[in-house]
Formats: sequence, structure tokens, C-alpha cells
Amino acid sequence: MESNTKPIAHNHISVDCVVIGFDGTQLQVLLIKRNTQELHDMKLPGSLIYQDEDLDEAAHRTLDTLAGVQIDNLSQFKTYGSHNRTKNSLDTHWLQQAWHQHIERIVTIAYFSTVRQLPRISSQFEATWVPLNNIQELAFDHNTIILDALEHMRMLAITTPSLLFNMLPRKFTILQLRTLFSLVQNRELDVRNFHKKLKQMPYVVSTEEYQKSVSHRAARYYRFDRKIYNKVYGVRAMK
Repeated sequence: MESNTKPIAHNHISVDCVVIGFDGTQLQVLLIKRNTQELHDMKLPGSLIYQDEDLDEAAHRTLDTLAGVQIDNLSQFKTYGSHNRTKNSLDTHWLQQAWHQHIERIVTIAYFSTVRQLPRISSQFEATWVPLNNIQELAFDHNTIILDALEHMRMLAITTPSLLFNMLPRKFTILQLRTLFSLVQNRELDVRNFHKKLKQMPYVVSTEEYQKSVSHRAARYYRFDRKIYNKVYGVRAMK
């Protein structure tokens, strides 16, 4: 959270943002460093709500002011209101120091987004991208929020596969595509079965370009054709 420079609407309502990216080999999550005399850990980008903003505005402002990133496709996915969210006295103490108010229980509205490339974080911000497998114990219930966000992403990927292609580079290899699918589904995918599945994806279109300056056999690049995708899923939606 950030120290308040404007009147807050409520000292018990906040937003927390889960932003997930894919670097070609692993999923990464945007986190904020929390360095004080007592605490040396991390948390999700979050903030209390200002008096003159709605929830969506608060989420966008939080990412902008805490990490210097602008995310277009933020969406709410869950609300957390357990009385145990601030059971750790160090978390409560940190809140009161950051906001200069007596703060106990907080209800948070969690936002979710994916990004195509990991936006560069300026050194002026206490923010960083952390590989999903390297995330340790976070503040509050933020580990739980991230796990819920991953499950939310898995469900979205089933109904809206374009979500995954929006996390890939404009040109990608089949290995990158299979790696991303495996990470999101949280299981290793059989190579042969995956190639069979690819034949059912006419919107994955091959290009005439190949990898360059690699020590192994250069892989062909593919691209996501949104027009074909919209046509395929438009027809399916009508059935």
C-alpha cells in the first residue's frame, strides 16, 4: 500500500492487484517489496480507496503509483473479507504506519490481469517481477489471493483461450506455446497429444520465420490470428 496523500473513503476497504506475465519459460507475478525495520517481505500491489475514485480507478492508480505500470485489462475476480486477514500484528502495525490511521480489519477487492511482456519496473519503485515458483510467504493473505487468481486464469483459459495467446509474444514457437499451456494447466503436456490439439487450432498460423542465433535447430515462429479465432468461436457460440 502507499501512504495516503488524499482523503480515503474507508480505512477498511482496499484493492489488491494480481498481474501475471510469461517470460517464455515461467509465469511471473508483480510484487511490492515491503522493507522496514521489522519487515523484509513482499506483497501484492494494493491500496485503500480514495474518496474521489471508484474501485477500478483505485486499481489502476495503485499499479501506476506503486509500480509505474499501466494495465488495460484489469478485472475484479474475488472479494476477501475474512477477519483473519490482519491477524498478524506486524501487518496491522505496518498498515497504521503507512496510512497514519488506526486500521484493523480490511475487506479487499482483488483484481486480475495478464500481460504480454513483463513491463520494465523503474528502480524508483519498490516493485519486482517474481517467478511463481519462487514466491515465499507474503503479507496478509496474498498467497491465497495469488492461488485463487491462478485458478481463475485456468477457468478463463478454458472458456476464452485467447487469454493465453495474449500472454505470448507476437511471434512464438510451439515450445513456448506448450510451456505456457502446461504452466497454466499445472501439469506436463504430452508432446504428441499437444501437436494433435494444435491441429484443432486453425488460429495458430505458421510463419516463414525461424529462430536465429540459437545453438539448437532453429524453430519456426507461429502467430495468433484473431480474425480466424473470432470466426471459430463465433460459429461455436451460435451452436
